[in-house]
Amino acid sequence: MFGGRSSEHPISIRSAKSVRQAIDPDRFEVVLLGVGYDGAWHLHSAATMERLERDAAAGAERRVVPVGAEGRLELRTEDGTRVATVDLALPILHGPGGEDGTFQGFLETVGVPYVGSGVLGSSVGMDKDVQKRLLREAQIPVVPFVAAGRSGWERGRDSVRRRALELGLPVFVKPANLGSSVGIRKVKGEAELDAAIDHAFAFDTKVVVEKGVDAREIECAVLGNEEPEASVLGEIIPGEEFYSYEDKYSSASKSRLVIPAPLDETLATSMRALAVRAFQVTECLGMARVDFFLERATSRVFVNELNTIPGFTSISMYPKLWEASGLPYRELLSRILELALQRHERRSRR
Repeated sequence: MFGGRSSEHPISIRSAKSVRQAIDPDRFEVVLLGVGYDGAWHLHSAATMERLERDAAAGAERRVVPVGAEGRLELRTEDGTRVATVDLALPILHGPGGEDGTFQGFLETVGVPYVGSGVLGSSVGMDKDVQKRLLREAQIPVVPFVAAGRSGWERGRDSVRRRALELGLPVFVKPANLGSSVGIRKVKGEAELDAAIDHAFAFDTKVVVEKGVDAREIECAVLGNEEPEASVLGEIIPGEEFYSYEDKYSSASKSRLVIPAPLDETLATSMRALAVRAFQVTECLGMARVDFFLERATSRVFVNELNTIPGFTSISMYPKLWEASGLPYRELLSRILELALQRHERRSRR
């Protein structure tokens, strides 16, 4: 399942295309289900999916309606004709409406097993404010931050501005419920703050302002349910001042991924353990990518955020980290599908 109504729609298509090409055809029959910007569901072929990546308005083979039936998802045309049946869902829907628990809630309601975190873990993973507060409560270090809702900003800009500036400049201003660095701005001067907050509010109803730290960006892939495992660590060397949307996805990007990250073994071991702990504290299941800041001056480690549906493009860190850990892309996909089935079977026995 790919696409969705969020601004991360194009990234979702790229991820799903990579998954379709890599999944084991001897074990799995793939149904390509695209969710449009308008929320409509379309059944795709490989050919129409290729066109979608070039043109978001490209037509699909047919529009379908999802119907839950005996633990499966039946896809029917609008006249009621069944055209496909889904036994197991693999949501590659980045951002709100697909990664935030809403889609997972639908799949729970119809009783279809699905990959990744449940409703709670997905919603916590999406909301940077709530996630950071949970991590902080568990004494997992996070960068100092403040959050503000749209109504609070409209009623009292001075109060929000004061709390943000108390963090010390520079700060990063982010939509609370988006990924892929969409809507993020780095603020170096007080005069830039209002515009950055207004920009973030164009994407969400809540904004997070974080203290900027001079840090290396380290990432860890976590895989599993009750007994999750952590991959080797990787480091992102941004090609720009910070790892922006363009730096992540532009063909002209100069960013680099270094795997394994050049770290002291003791530090790497403690960070991998912290990744697993953060995964469990935030109620993640199946898979997640844990992003760290490693402060250059002090070597202090901060958990930046967890991503419950990490990118699965050919250049994405999550599959690359597991490949470096001895689990190739195709086997990784089989493993996350198996974990989804195992969790569903255990819950069905209750």
